[in-house]
Amino acid sequence: MNCVLCIMNYVDVLLPVPLDGLFTYSVPSEMEASAERGRRVLVPFGRNKTHVGIIMRVHADKPKFAVKPVKLIMDDAPIVTDLQLDLWRWLSDYYMCAPGDVLSAALPGGLKSADSYRPKTETCLALAKEYASERAMHVALDTLRRAEKQYKAFACFLAMSRWETIEGTATRQQVVEVTRDELLNTAHCTAATLKNLVDRRLLVPYEREVGRLNHGGEPHLDNIKPLNPAQQEAYNQVVFSFLKKNVVLLHGVTSSGKTEIYIHLIRQALERRQQVLYLLPEIALTVQIRQRLQRVFGDRLGIYHSKYSDAERVEIWKKQMSQNPYDVILGARSAVLLPFTRLGLVIIDEEHETSFKQQDPAPRYHARSAAIMLAAKAGAKVLLGSATPCAETWHNARTGKYGYVRLDKRYGDMQMPEITVVDTKDLQHRKMMNGPFSPLLLSSIRRALDNKEQVILFQNRRGFAPMIECRECGWTPRCEACDVSLTYHKALGQLTCHYCGRTYAVPDVCPCCGSRDLRGRGYGTEKVEDKVMELFPDARVARMDLDTTRTRNAYERLISDFSAHRTDILIGTQMVSKGLDFDKVSVVGILNADSMLNYPDFRAYEHAFTMMAQVAGRAGRKGKRGLVLLQTKSPELSVIGQVVRGDTDGFYSELMEERQLFRYPPFYHIINVYLRHKDEPTVTAAAEAMGTLLRRWFGDRVLGPDKPSVAKVKAMNIRKMVVKLENGLDRAKVRLYLNRGKDAVLQDSRYKSVTVYFDVDPL
Repeated sequence: MNCVLCIMNYVDVLLPVPLDGLFTYSVPSEMEASAERGRRVLVPFGRNKTHVGIIMRVHADKPKFAVKPVKLIMDDAPIVTDLQLDLWRWLSDYYMCAPGDVLSAALPGGLKSADSYRPKTETCLALAKEYASERAMHVALDTLRRAEKQYKAFACFLAMSRWETIEGTATRQQVVEVTRDELLNTAHCTAATLKNLVDRRLLVPYEREVGRLNHGGEPHLDNIKPLNPAQQEAYNQVVFSFLKKNVVLLHGVTSSGKTEIYIHLIRQALERRQQVLYLLPEIALTVQIRQRLQRVFGDRLGIYHSKYSDAERVEIWKKQMSQNPYDVILGARSAVLLPFTRLGLVIIDEEHETSFKQQDPAPRYHARSAAIMLAAKAGAKVLLGSATPCAETWHNARTGKYGYVRLDKRYGDMQMPEITVVDTKDLQHRKMMNGPFSPLLLSSIRRALDNKEQVILFQNRRGFAPMIECRECGWTPRCEACDVSLTYHKALGQLTCHYCGRTYAVPDVCPCCGSRDLRGRGYGTEKVEDKVMELFPDARVARMDLDTTRTRNAYERLISDFSAHRTDILIGTQMVSKGLDFDKVSVVGILNADSMLNYPDFRAYEHAFTMMAQVAGRAGRKGKRGLVLLQTKSPELSVIGQVVRGDTDGFYSELMEERQLFRYPPFYHIINVYLRHKDEPTVTAAAEAMGTLLRRWFGDRVLGPDKPSVAKVKAMNIRKMVVKLENGLDRAKVRLYLNRGKDAVLQDSRYKSVTVYFDVDPL
């Protein structure tokens, strides 16, 4: 008698949970035909939960334990590629995190949910039709004269939307949509104020769908500008270097025209029917670059970053898995996790930027390293672009691991800026400083404004004042949940913790001595803005920091206004240093270089050099040399002189000697080990126990445990160890022993609630 053996299929599923390994489920017979690697499944997890996961493996190996069946196979085709899954596995291994953490970071929310995603909407405000004339506008403004807050908010709306340019019944400039959140942020008003304007029927709210794919129109490759001789030579060298090396560094000075070289390389890749990934460190930078790329590549360009709605990111993801994906993806860090089917070129612009490193939550990956690994797995080439490469990249290029191309001339025969160092310590002693401004900086700003030129002021602290202080006893308010002082935000009228986001009321009296003499100490961007508006009342001033760029369109509005010379003076944090190109900036002021230099980190000088050189590079225009005024109390430091001279080789040579002597990258790899717990004695004891274990295996390669510079965040006490590993060690064994140490500590009943995690190659 013949019998037919029924072989049941099983699947190993990757779930978005912070646990190691895959989870096995049985596949009901009616679903077997649909079970395929890369498809999503809905599976039970625990007693009452369900999760959406990705099938990693289909097999017939019956587990030795009872398994639950798959509830639903959600896709008709895979939604991730084998290339992606390989990259995810590498990210999990290298950065020592759970595979589920990588899945959570990679997939948009709409693909991790069992429910179908819905496009998001946001509330916009429009001018009521009856006031869309010059005469009616004056009537509306007159009715608000006695309601100061409403008048200010309404005037701000008119300026933002361009209705202030109305003449008769038409506007000189195209009217711009203004979101409710943008207006709240820019006008510094309350929701109640806007509600009053709506109730008065001056403004009309409406909903706008957010999350549209790029409709950039037809590609126009004829819009590509020809390269000048210096650019052409650099382009040829890059192409030649790609014949020998998979990764090439393009070391080009600021405003040398690196973007045009990128565009020519993209065209070359598209001619070969290859896809291109173009990574930028900040979402703000995508605004300018997108416009330039769209003029050439039209709707062949896709944009992907976290400011887009979940619906939009899902749509882009699905398009990348379709038969007609984008040929060019422009995006920030997360774009490296998108699916690619024929990747040929990866461009990482401003590769030195620390924004490429994910901090929290896991995976704490570096987009540059992930992109290089993605390209290696796809057989693609990688171009790293920077005027100030990071130390590791510079070393790899100079030792022959990467190709190296230098571009020393600025585009359009622009001269490098003149950098003048201002000794603020001497000026303060002589009482010649006006707030954060030296006399030379003030006169330079005034001259630039008189000449209808623009100014950038760089202050790497947001808020009004970094802290407030009692002048009698020295008390400063601190966060209850974090080990940091609170920053005073004048516009919001509150103290804010920049670590956990908690806000506090500004005290009237000192709780220690009862004094009312509480004053702001130091200058944040908000205070600088107030001072600039006081000194230059006729100037059009804007501020670019985290507080003013929270909304979706805020970046774009600030940058477009400055580009179109609707702003005279731009004040900002490090955002203004990151690759933005403005052709009318003649003066750049670095207000306090010491705040970057005096920082307890081995990378402090590298970051300071990079930031100062990048900010300085924003100065200058065709036919006129720009001026950079670098204010510092330590003009004698060698790094200051190297910035002034533009001596990148000298700076990196000194840095390499120091790094090798003290066992730091690029000669050593660093892994930071963090332990967190609410109870300080518990986390201290756990850190000591783990430190003892690690020193048994790694010896003097382990430093600590100790308190980090910020030892408490969100009520969690933190301890830190640093593991320095010389190049050439077996990284798989390193990871094995580090995880053993972690498991040994967590298996102790005293420490089972302690959180332990690793930060590989920290910045």
